[in-house]
Amino acid sequence: MHVTEDLVRRRAEHNNCEIFSLEEISLHQQEIEKLEHLDKWCRDLKILYLQNNLIPKIENVGKLKKLEYLNVALNNIERVENLEGCEDLKKLDLTANFIGELSSIESLKCNIHLKELFLMGNPCTEFEGYRQFVVATLHQLKYLDSKEIERSERIKALQNYPEVKRKIREQEQTYLLRRAREKEEAQRRMQERKDEKQKQMDSKLGFDSPDSLQGKPNHAEGDGQQEGCRAVENDDEDRKFWEEPTPYTPESRLETHRYIEEKRRAKDNIRESKKREKTSWTLVTAEGKVLNVNVPKLHFSLKDDEENNQIILDLAVYRYLDTSLLDVDVQPTYIRVLVKGKPFQLVLPEEVKPDSSSAKRSQTTGHLVVTMPKAKEVILAKQKVSASIKHSDCNTQQKNTRRSGQIEKLEVDPSKYSFPDVTKIIQEQERTGQGPIKFQPQKVTEPKSCVDLENNEDVPPLI
Repeated sequence: MHVTEDLVRRRAEHNNCEIFSLEEISLHQQEIEKLEHLDKWCRDLKILYLQNNLIPKIENVGKLKKLEYLNVALNNIERVENLEGCEDLKKLDLTANFIGELSSIESLKCNIHLKELFLMGNPCTEFEGYRQFVVATLHQLKYLDSKEIERSERIKALQNYPEVKRKIREQEQTYLLRRAREKEEAQRRMQERKDEKQKQMDSKLGFDSPDSLQGKPNHAEGDGQQEGCRAVENDDEDRKFWEEPTPYTPESRLETHRYIEEKRRAKDNIRESKKREKTSWTLVTAEGKVLNVNVPKLHFSLKDDEENNQIILDLAVYRYLDTSLLDVDVQPTYIRVLVKGKPFQLVLPEEVKPDSSSAKRSQTTGHLVVTMPKAKEVILAKQKVSASIKHSDCNTQQKNTRRSGQIEKLEVDPSKYSFPDVTKIIQEQERTGQGPIKFQPQKVTEPKSCVDLENNEDVPPLI
């Protein structure tokens, strides 16, 4: 995978996907095999994360004048180079790479602002005098592999620098010879694997040839046997690949990545091919009998509306399903609905009119409601029923008006009934309240004005 503009924009969401003014970007674990384009698109970069990729070489970063931190850990880098143009570089992380040419760090002398350098996990760290050589070569360093460089350590390293440099050169030559053998071994192993794959392809073509299929009466059984053989071969290939001892080199790391990627693509292709294969559903038998099918497994209800002489189907389609994914086909004796390509078919109890049918969706539940008028028209005595209903309504209205008229006449006639004068009672209480307070129980219990009253049982008592 290469660095693309789309990838950079997706990783620049914190900067509103603008790459020209980008100051920090993280491109880790993107399986990048070549570092490119960043020095043209992102000139203002200050922090660049590229760890855990497959980058074999540091390149195309020399124009990043403002770059302060570069992280290229866990890659396939074998030497330090092309960083002279990064004038503001302060921190460089080269952890867990394949740097064996330790003398290549001399190119970092131009980066006068470099304070921290990480080389742990590289083959060069196993060299005798590794730390002394780095400390004596790069005077501007303050920290090496997260450990502070003291002044006394630098003085001691400078005193023994010529001897340490000679030893480092000798160890480099030994390492480079070993790397050359490892590259030849990797190429040989890769060629053997290619030849083996070619043999497997030839054998598969021979297995699938028409001559080999003539002796097989059942093709389905042949397909099953073929799939079984392929599965066994894949398992054997995986076991052989992962159990084979190989040295940890840039070639083996790249080979492992490509093997995993190849297996992933093969699985994706198989999955896509299975999706493309349309499963055949039996909707109509060979005798012409229509079957009831509910492949999408949806709830439904079928209602016989005798009053309107129609059949109503309520299909519980998914609420947020796009209507374009529905296909309704109404036939005289059955209805078929395709929901995302999956058929729902139902035999109708009576024959209907397909041309007069209608399909609607509920805006609240999303259900599909199909209204299908019946082919046989039934004449109902709707007018008589409506007339009788009208007569009954008129009778009920007349009764209600009569009742209402009677209710209006049930008011109390003041000429027939006499009530005590409330004003007199209030005046009498006011009279008794004048002067000093006197308790008169006889006057209250024996009112004089009750002589003219008539005892009416329908009127409730006042007290």
